[in-house]
Amino acid sequence: MAAGARAPLAPRAPRTPRTPLPPLPPLPPLPLALAALALLALPVTAGSPPGPEEQLAAAAPRWGWQNVSCPACRVLFGALDLALQLEPNVARVGRVASRLCQELRLARPPVCRQAVQLFQGDVVAAWARSVLRPPEACGLLLGPRCGHWDILGAWNLSLPAAPKPPVRPPSPPPPGAPTARILFLTDLHWDRQYAPGSAVACPDPLCCRGAPREGPGAAGFWGSYSKCDLPLHTIDSLLAQLPNGTGNGTGNGTGNGTGGFAAAYWTGDIPAHDVWQQSRGDQLRALRTVTALLRARLGGLRVFPAVGNHEATPVNAFPPPYVRGNRSAAWLYDAMAEAWQPWLPPAALRTLRAGGFYTAQVWPGLRLVSLNMNFCSQANFWLLINATDPAGQLQWLMGVLADAERDGEKVHIIGHIPPAHCLHSWSWNYYRIISRFEGTVAAQFFGHTHLDEFELFYDEETLTRPVSIAFIAPSVTTYINLNPGYRVYEVAGSYPGSSHAVLDHETFILNLTEANAAAPGTAPRWRRLYGAREAYGLPAAFPADWDRLVRRMQDDEPLFQLFWFHLHKGHPPREPCGGPCKAALLCALRSGRAADPALCRPLRPALPFPRIQELWHQRRLC
Repeated sequence: MAAGARAPLAPRAPRTPRTPLPPLPPLPPLPLALAALALLALPVTAGSPPGPEEQLAAAAPRWGWQNVSCPACRVLFGALDLALQLEPNVARVGRVASRLCQELRLARPPVCRQAVQLFQGDVVAAWARSVLRPPEACGLLLGPRCGHWDILGAWNLSLPAAPKPPVRPPSPPPPGAPTARILFLTDLHWDRQYAPGSAVACPDPLCCRGAPREGPGAAGFWGSYSKCDLPLHTIDSLLAQLPNGTGNGTGNGTGNGTGGFAAAYWTGDIPAHDVWQQSRGDQLRALRTVTALLRARLGGLRVFPAVGNHEATPVNAFPPPYVRGNRSAAWLYDAMAEAWQPWLPPAALRTLRAGGFYTAQVWPGLRLVSLNMNFCSQANFWLLINATDPAGQLQWLMGVLADAERDGEKVHIIGHIPPAHCLHSWSWNYYRIISRFEGTVAAQFFGHTHLDEFELFYDEETLTRPVSIAFIAPSVTTYINLNPGYRVYEVAGSYPGSSHAVLDHETFILNLTEANAAAPGTAPRWRRLYGAREAYGLPAAFPADWDRLVRRMQDDEPLFQLFWFHLHKGHPPREPCGGPCKAALLCALRSGRAADPALCRPLRPALPFPRIQELWHQRRLC
């Protein structure tokens, strides 16, 4: 297969939007709806849990639609649906919405004004073109407990007609075979307004900004354990202590991560979490600044990026390619193609500009696919228009994998949002694709959750044989209450017959307590937190080894608590993870696709599956 990308299929056109009624005198429902919709995008920190079943939820902030009850969702979309037919003046509606937001005390006045102004145009444009009605929209956003959205229906893609090759279980490389180290960075979240000494606690969704203060509760120089992102000098310190030369390392799994890297995978989320006040200029500045920093610090190392959900503004707003004009995502994709041109071939840049995804050769025998996971995101309100394989991305993926299978290549897939966090039909179709091409897909790498975890994939016939694993790496940012961190993967290197599979991985952190306590001018010490095979006693790092780890953690409580410690990059929440929390987490580790209770049954969880799903939704980030 050539190093370039396949051209994506022609995008599916949207259904014909509803015909609006003639405008009538303005009514208040749309302003109220817009005020609520805008505020839904803001992060809300989880409070102290009332009982052990809430401990998993307490480990992370709660975002977006999972904060909304089903009745509230129906009222909200009912008001929006009605008011869109009654109120044509979006700017005037925005002013009223901002006033309502303030009167209802949904947020501080500046946040209300900025959030409504930022979100009103895109949200109204997407909903006006949607063919969904309120119960269907809430079923899409909150799940079947709140409505059945059969107006789009479940959809399935046809797998290639070529028969699946015989399955060959993975095996370790022969003695003396080369291995390679891959640097993995995700969720950097640079906050250019981060201010050392500012307040770590604040009423806004993002803190550690503003004037310095005296006494305790002040933001540290290198970062803070709070709802704060990172200053650029912390990201720079991470990159500065890495090797800036390229090469295939020996993968000896020792030291502080200074072995040479063969490549770097970077799975997005560059800007900070100040999603209520971002402009396109802000997002492009973050993209260009951090890209330039990576190029300067990593030298000639080739970097393969993926698009995160925070790259857009409004956050999560990724319209499919058939949305043209000023509402399209061309402003972002074009800037990415320009910034990443030194790393990617021309054919990859073409599909990046078209839909935010691409394929490229990493080295002979290994191909990379970078997916735009925003086209599967539950938070992408543009998918209210049509959620069936947006941009034809999955159809394109099958073509790339079929060509790789034919040409004897292995494939690494990278993306931002993990597959089990996706919309149901997208997630299940992706699961089928991974099962069909298990002999070609050598590894999957994602981010987004800010935590250190994974999702297992099983054969579709029995759901018992592990066929793949999606590694979910910890974030560089501290958001929320975490140490900064990054990941290094050791993979089988380039040699005839290489599996290019992950053989081990190491996680590195910056201990903020130590770094902030050091004398001014002292360089921070990024240290190795753990190596996976050593810490968990894994004979190898193939999917079957991770499946056995999940089963071992059911009965081995010290082993599970070690995993819980690593999950949070060495800074877990104060409350230990009790029975319900543990059941939900172990179930999530086995779930490579959304909302499938069959994947949890082998663990015999004491919680009903709907309760497990609630805990999943409550702990999700971004």
